[in-house]
Amino acid sequence: MCLDEVIPFGGSPRVAPGSAVLCGALAAACIGTSVAVVTRMAPKDEEILEPMRQAGIAVRVIPADITTYMRVVHPSADVDDRQMFQLANAGRFTASEIPAMDVRQVHLAGITDQEFDLEFVRGMKARGYFLSADMQSFVRQVDPVTRRISFADVVDKAEIASLLDMVKLDVVEARVLTGTDDLERAAVAFEDWGCPETVITRADGVLARVNGKTYWEPFSNRSVVGRTGRGDTTFAAYMARRLGHDPGPSLRFAAALVSLKMEKAGPFDGTLADVLERMNAPAGR
Repeated sequence: MCLDEVIPFGGSPRVAPGSAVLCGALAAACIGTSVAVVTRMAPKDEEILEPMRQAGIAVRVIPADITTYMRVVHPSADVDDRQMFQLANAGRFTASEIPAMDVRQVHLAGITDQEFDLEFVRGMKARGYFLSADMQSFVRQVDPVTRRISFADVVDKAEIASLLDMVKLDVVEARVLTGTDDLERAAVAFEDWGCPETVITRADGVLARVNGKTYWEPFSNRSVVGRTGRGDTTFAAYMARRLGHDPGPSLRFAAALVSLKMEKAGPFDGTLADVLERMNAPAGR
């Protein structure tokens, strides 16, 4: 978990609870999925966990001296044009401090490269979990002096991919890691590294490649006021739906849910019925 300070183009700064964990966990819980969260943060800031606890999410806090604090600056009207800084960090996770969990899937939803390392991924995989990860957890690299986040290649990317059953990234991360912004080619690269299921988001939609077959779904959002958390929400919705559905319908479901989320600031707070209605709406409506 973290606190997000968002400075919009031409707007007033705002600070609110954020992170891939918050957006993803709430999206999955809203559609009826049982969710548990393990996070590092300062116990004094635990009030920011209330939205998740009120949604029925089981939350375990690993105590840290400080809570991660992010600053996101939008220097232009393009919502995908972002300057990001990590001004404070709660520290790295170690496999030994993660409690035993009886779960169907474990997802590593980091914000930057300051949370997980290769040894942690190896340790979680060694427990036998069906394991997924957000590649922003490795590609977003924090300058130790300026605290500005840059996107850079990851030396261990092939081994990380080989340890994962499912992976999430966006088009920028795909380009950094694979050298192409062609989503299908990027997904094939992850497949070649050993990950059988890859999900990649872009401003206009989301691609999945599963066991050699590619799927694509466009987004249908009518505004981008809720753009923050787009990828995290997409992947959480996809993961949750994949527990009982094939890749194609799951991707369609995820695209519908995140389209609704982008039309409203904050994490997704709709219902399963809302998502199904958007899925079945005629194109253009």
